[in-house]
Amino acid sequence: MARWAARWLPARLCARTPASLRTSFALAFAAGAAGVTVLVGFLSYDSAARLVRLDEKSVFTEVVRDLRAQVRERPYSPADYTAVPDPGGPRDELAGATRTDVQVLAAGGRIVGAGHPALPAGDRERRVAARRDAGGHEERVVVLGDAEYHMATVALGGGRGAVQVARKLSGTEDLLSALQQRTVLLAAAVIALAGAVGWWLARRITGRLVRLTTAAESVAGHGRVDVVVPVAGRDEVARLGRAFDDMLGRLTTAVRDQQRLVQDAGHELRTPLTSLRTNISLLKRFEELPPDAREELLADLAGEARELTDLVNELVALAAGQRDDDPPSDVQLAEVAGRAAAAARRRTGREIIVRAVRPAVVEGRPAALQRAVGNLLENAAKFDADGTAPIEVVVTGARVEVLDRGPGIADCDLTRVFDRFYRAPAARGLPGSGLGLAIVREIAVAHGGRAFAAARPGGGARLGFTVGDDDPDRPPQGTAEDAGGAV
Repeated sequence: MARWAARWLPARLCARTPASLRTSFALAFAAGAAGVTVLVGFLSYDSAARLVRLDEKSVFTEVVRDLRAQVRERPYSPADYTAVPDPGGPRDELAGATRTDVQVLAAGGRIVGAGHPALPAGDRERRVAARRDAGGHEERVVVLGDAEYHMATVALGGGRGAVQVARKLSGTEDLLSALQQRTVLLAAAVIALAGAVGWWLARRITGRLVRLTTAAESVAGHGRVDVVVPVAGRDEVARLGRAFDDMLGRLTTAVRDQQRLVQDAGHELRTPLTSLRTNISLLKRFEELPPDAREELLADLAGEARELTDLVNELVALAAGQRDDDPPSDVQLAEVAGRAAAAARRRTGREIIVRAVRPAVVEGRPAALQRAVGNLLENAAKFDADGTAPIEVVVTGARVEVLDRGPGIADCDLTRVFDRFYRAPAARGLPGSGLGLAIVREIAVAHGGRAFAAARPGGGARLGFTVGDDDPDRPPQGTAEDAGGAV
């Protein structure tokens, strides 16, 4: 049974958890207000009750003290306290202003002037009445009917009797009971008001969160990222909304880039695939072809396969984008350019000179930066295939540029050479996919920089990129002709 209860109770408690953040806020606000209200109410009532009871006790103590002083001043007899009317007499002084009940005992404890109500006169009171010393007294609490009284019996002295005074305690307790009821009602009203205010505040606070949650659920449910996110204010909720809106904006851009990449890739893949299908159909008549046609067909197949392989590799590299696993680190751009130049020399057989005008250390991904420099060098070697002049790489601070003496780039193509799959009219007969320079731009943007292209004085082209906030439009601080520090 205990084992079953241990499993059932937590489940029931979890099932009773409020379903909405608004309800949780309202309940928490009401619970906090309830705790504070109950604590303040209890402390206030306890302090008030102590003060009232202390005041009542002080009043009764003062009455008893006055009575004892009165009987010690002169030898009063029971008749002095039973005279009616007694304006200005000793009884009137006791009962008039203090709502005190007075009763007189004669010698032997006999009641000669009953109080209203009558007070008890037992053995203790009779002993006080027989006392010889004036002012001797006894105090006790008695119950008369349904009320409690604080009673004192004061001896007149000489065995002449005693005077009893009593004050009702139930009146004070009734007052405190009424105060307690009012405190409880006030606490309940405060708690209810706190719950209502908490609900209103929670509605204002969580309203934007609810709208943000609705937007997130819409994205999750329909897969659409072009959702308008309501953003207002400057607090943490507004910051969350702006961050969510920025995230959706980036996702929208990524989805559009992905769709454009797929569309462009499909378009570019059709050409080599069509050529491959045509050549494969010719293979059926391979034995009928003359030897020259056979060699041309095989060379064409090899070239198209190589072109298709390069295109797929570059598509994979471009789709990877900034998801490079190479962690950012401090990079010497001149060393990166030197490694890229060494690899390009082996692949192309061209002479490549690397010059560091102003060496700099930047933060970046070494493999990606080396790929960007390598793509620029392969592009220069492709367009200057018959050239004899060396290809030059100039590193100026956070700026890398590759200079060649090829045919150059027309002014109308300078702004488009880094677009995906774009190939200038003069380059459409050359091998390539049109993705190499696009990858350069992606890497530059991922490193906070930009790619740039310009005509080289004296003929040829000047292409490069920057890392960080270096200005790509700034004139170069050095060229291959005047820069020193070859690497």
